[in-house]
Amino acid sequence: MSLNFTIDIPLGVPTPGEFQTLDAIAEMAKAIEGAGFDAAFITDHPSPDTHWLHQGMGHDALDPFAALTALGSASRKLKLHTNIVVAGYRNPFLLAKSAATVQTLTEGRLILGIGAGYQKVEFDALGSDFKRRGKLFDEVLEVLRLAWSGGPVSYKGMDFDAVDVEPRPALTTPPPIWIGGSSPAALERAGKYGDGWCPFFAAKGMSAANRDIAVTSIADFKERCAKIEEVRAREGRTGQFDLSAGPPVKVGWLGDGDVSAYVDAVGEMAEAGVNWISAMGPHASRAQFIESVEWYGSEVIAKLR
Repeated sequence: MSLNFTIDIPLGVPTPGEFQTLDAIAEMAKAIEGAGFDAAFITDHPSPDTHWLHQGMGHDALDPFAALTALGSASRKLKLHTNIVVAGYRNPFLLAKSAATVQTLTEGRLILGIGAGYQKVEFDALGSDFKRRGKLFDEVLEVLRLAWSGGPVSYKGMDFDAVDVEPRPALTTPPPIWIGGSSPAALERAGKYGDGWCPFFAAKGMSAANRDIAVTSIADFKERCAKIEEVRAREGRTGQFDLSAGPPVKVGWLGDGDVSAYVDAVGEMAEAGVNWISAMGPHASRAQFIESVEWYGSEVIAKLR
């Protein structure tokens, strides 16, 4: 299985002049492709908590589906990765429509990373029930593929009742669904519903809720993969299953660290079955981001291919 690379494209709200124009997206897309990356990703925070946003690992982004459509028009090769959208933030049919639209307009390049979410403040602002986020996630996973399959759909949800509706566009090739998170429930969903798993390793500045369930080591990662495989075997699921994660070692962007340790960690993860490596480059400016992308291409990707 070949090793693929995906990088966060910085379409965060605080720096519109640097990143949030079509020309900026086109310039970044060209650099990302040229460096050898296979995909770019964007996160999902419609109404983030203000205290979290301005400290630690807080981050924001444009609407992921609109932004990825713009990125898809600037590139004809890059896969377009949500990392991640939160299942409970949208009605399942609206989420299915947004994803199907991107998949159609970009000729099948969407990867739908999706998770349960962890910000109660954001759930409250969006009128969704934080306590039911797990049940909402399961409901979304069941509805998505029904909505993409074509023809009439009927489904009685917790907060909606769809009777003989016909979502379009129908997808002959639906996007792969990657399940985010590392909790036992996330592993169960990855094995039962997912086409891949995209967890995160524990890191400084992470919220307590995320840190408690984050993967702690590559050995821990392997153990959790084994649990997913148990579920897949139980469910009779076969075929390709993607594993995507960023190594638990800092890359040392632009030579600020030991890049060899990072390359070794990527190799160890590949041996563990990981076929997608995710990265988040520095972006104090667009020029710095592009320089970092080019550096990663020559110092990491080129050495691993």
